[in-house]
Amino acid sequence: MLTRIFLIVGILAALGAGVLSFTQVQGKIHTLMDQRNTYHDERDKVQGQLDTTKKDLAKTQDTLKQTQQDLATSKKSEAAAVAEADKQKKNADDLSNKLAKASQDRDTAQANLEAYTQSGLSAKEVANLSATLKKAQGTIEAINQEKLVMNRTIDRLRGELAELIGTNVVVTEPATLRGKILVVDPKWDFVVLNVGDDQNLKENGELLVSRDGKLVAKIIVRSIQKDRSIANIMPGWKLGEVIEGDEVTPAHPAS
Repeated sequence: MLTRIFLIVGILAALGAGVLSFTQVQGKIHTLMDQRNTYHDERDKVQGQLDTTKKDLAKTQDTLKQTQQDLATSKKSEAAAVAEADKQKKNADDLSNKLAKASQDRDTAQANLEAYTQSGLSAKEVANLSATLKKAQGTIEAINQEKLVMNRTIDRLRGELAELIGTNVVVTEPATLRGKILVVDPKWDFVVLNVGDDQNLKENGELLVSRDGKLVAKIIVRSIQKDRSIANIMPGWKLGEVIEGDEVTPAHPAS
């Protein structure tokens, strides 16, 4: 009998413990379900916010793209407007120059007309005088050119004569002469210059070669062409290496 009582008590205790455990487990299950539902709600909320953000981002990107297109169009329009303004300004300047020249030609024609009217000469006499004046001007120009050629010939002959008779005549070059070395032959110590007869260069004239304001060498002209010449580096005057681009000036400029 006592054994049965202990058995019943044990069974009741086990049932009580089972009920207690079930109650605790059921509470945890409800807690986990609540947490799951809260997580799902939070997830849905975040997903909604993410979808909204994506839509806003896409809209912002579209707006930015349109703004960039509008900006590019504005820049093109601005460039076209500037080009058109420059073109119109150039046209205006051209018209102003043409107007100034036309006004000058009108004033010149008016002065000539007044001079012709006051001269008392006939139209034929004025035409003859004009033709005579043009002919005289042409003759004077030809004489000046011939004189220039003769002076160059005289200078060249003087240099040749001085070289033949061995005198110490100094050949002067134009004081304004400025040139550059085009070619250098270090083996034979001669150079080619970019100045010649057009610049009144004379044979046997001495030139100073300089670079950055420093004297490099002295050369003497030996052969002259229209716009070129050949010169030799003078012995004892080679203070450095002569290179293309070095400047040349007269050693004995004419006063």
